[in-house]
Amino acid sequence: MAETILIERDGAIATVVLNRPEKLNALTKSMWQRLGEVFVELDGDDSLRCIVLRGAGEKAFAPGNDIGEFASERSNVDQARAYGAVMARTIVAIDACRHPVVAQIHGICVGGGLEIAGVADLRICGESSRFGVPVNRLGLVMSHAEIGALIRLAGEAAALEIVLEGRVFDAREALAKRLVTRVVPDDQVAAEAQAAAQRIAAGAPLVARWHKRFARRLRDPAPLSQAEIEEGYACFGSEDFRIGYQAFLAKIAPEFKGR
Repeated sequence: MAETILIERDGAIATVVLNRPEKLNALTKSMWQRLGEVFVELDGDDSLRCIVLRGAGEKAFAPGNDIGEFASERSNVDQARAYGAVMARTIVAIDACRHPVVAQIHGICVGGGLEIAGVADLRICGESSRFGVPVNRLGLVMSHAEIGALIRLAGEAAALEIVLEGRVFDAREALAKRLVTRVVPDDQVAAEAQAAAQRIAAGAPLVARWHKRFARRLRDPAPLSQAEIEEGYACFGSEDFRIGYQAFLAKIAPEFKGR
């Protein structure tokens, strides 16, 4: 049986692939489980500078969860609770990953697929991509963890519009709703996602990780501690800072060390 979650590596960039193209990359419970494990593993890899997350092929990122699996894995409250716990752990693992994550979105990105893409840091899609959360047609709700990411992206009013209507909409509307960060011609999605990953990887990795951590921390309205404020100046003690500003003055490309 083919692996349904693949990891490909090109230098400091890892690409994680939802690999079930015969089902448009529809997600199973085991895929959710493995995806979360992969992101925990990649999070601990200091040699990484960026992760690209995509679906296999160019027809779909993912159309959501495989409905055919519901009879055996999600047919009652107890099963749904166990399934939901796996999904929640994976969403947290992607969201909490130290390394920047770029979602490379081809085609369909709805339901669970949108939930996964929604916790990436950049979301680049093609002009023909389609988005939505049509769970109302299945009698399903998004859990707090699932709808929370949607609300953070689109705001409460737009998130409720998306889930209450269950409408599938185009890339232009997705951009207006802030569900994606960039829309490009379909034949340029892969190139643009890789170019974005390369630009991120060329930057100082400690800086990228600090920026992610600061942004996540600011979701919490609690006042910053003095230690947290001080962390905003820690970069000035890093080797990468010295490399960066010396390279700028010398008008050469910096070669950051991640320390």
